[in-house]
Amino acid sequence: MLEILYQDESLVAINKPHGLLVHRSPIATNADTFAVQELRNQLDRHVYPVHRLDRKTSGVLLFALDTDTLRHMQQVFSERKIQKDYIAIVRGYTEDGGTIDYALTNDKGKEQDAVTHYQTLERTEIAVPFGKHPTSRYSLVAVKPETGRMHQIRKHFAHILHPIIGDRPHGCNKQNRLFKEKWEMTTMLLHAGQLRFNHPADQDEVVIKAAFQSEFRRSINLLGFERF
Repeated sequence: MLEILYQDESLVAINKPHGLLVHRSPIATNADTFAVQELRNQLDRHVYPVHRLDRKTSGVLLFALDTDTLRHMQQVFSERKIQKDYIAIVRGYTEDGGTIDYALTNDKGKEQDAVTHYQTLERTEIAVPFGKHPTSRYSLVAVKPETGRMHQIRKHFAHILHPIIGDRPHGCNKQNRLFKEKWEMTTMLLHAGQLRFNHPADQDEVVIKAAFQSEFRRSINLLGFERF
């Protein structure tokens, strides 16, 4: 059963697990389970995904329950009238905070503006050798994407040389191998923790929060972060 975070007459939100596709995709032919199908069966009614989360990203995923709400909420996303908050674990020590303003090219070869804001919540150093270094360093970051390009957060943190742990193909293969071999962890450590928007029916503010999935929580504990 999918964890339902919010539901009313026009919207429903789930806490999407790591590894679950939102819908069927030609680039993931090995999958036979999808959030749209699972939620439709669980609610016994049609559901319409308002936005996307990558397969390996967990957290708040919003669906409309009718096509009018779908169109309205897609416009809200398009006009950037929604606040999206993510948490990520990345390689190395990030700056205290900053803005990554770096254009990205989509799958059709078109360059698009892309802006991501972040704040470092905590840094940790563990006694696990990595490469030439006697220890390994990581940062826990809060991320607010201003735009919504495909793989934007993943590409942006790779661009500033602090790739998200578990990210393939944009991340660090050596770090990913370390996590797999030492801790049997292959999850990408990116979590969509919160959505904030005005409800289409009455414009009241809606805030939807999603708790960490078990593998994200395990990674926080393994690396010694104390913020959560």
